[in-house]
Amino acid sequence: MRLSGRGASGYDGALVRAILLLKWERIEPLGVWFAERLAEVANRKIGLLAADVVVPVPLHGGRERQRGNNQAGLISKPLARKLGLPHRAVLLMRTRPRPGKQVLSLEERWESVRGAFATRPGSQVDNKRFLLVDDVMTTGATLEACAKALLESGAKSVLGLTVARAARNPLPAPDSGNL
Repeated sequence: MRLSGRGASGYDGALVRAILLLKWERIEPLGVWFAERLAEVANRKIGLLAADVVVPVPLHGGRERQRGNNQAGLISKPLARKLGLPHRAVLLMRTRPRPGKQVLSLEERWESVRGAFATRPGSQVDNKRFLLVDDVMTTGATLEACAKALLESGAKSVLGLTVARAARNPLPAPDSGNL
């Protein structure tokens, strides 16, 4: 299965800092600002408007309690409002915690999310088109795993949209002097 997805920008510079502020400091106006940028992308790409519901990529319950928020939800809720679509923050759930992504190889990232997401029992998924929202797409593995859970539960289609797209190998070479 291949997910149709789009990152609005590259993951570098001030955007990295802004995403980290949203993620760790819950600066909600940043979520609204990101949502406005994503709405612009969605409005330019007619296929992204072919959605019935906006859903954030979920965090595992323990991580969300630790952090106090889900940064994807801080973006997806104002995005849904801007697009005039319903927002379903709890439709998807992460069924197991993720290992630290920073130390995982590409293959390990894909393996770490395989089967890690499910729709909540009783969720209305059948024949709906979903716009799946996250902050950063690194490999696409998380979005792909979420899309698989939605499609296996009866979704008609899933489109992924992220604020940023990281480089395939986001870590600089050890001698580059950038760390």
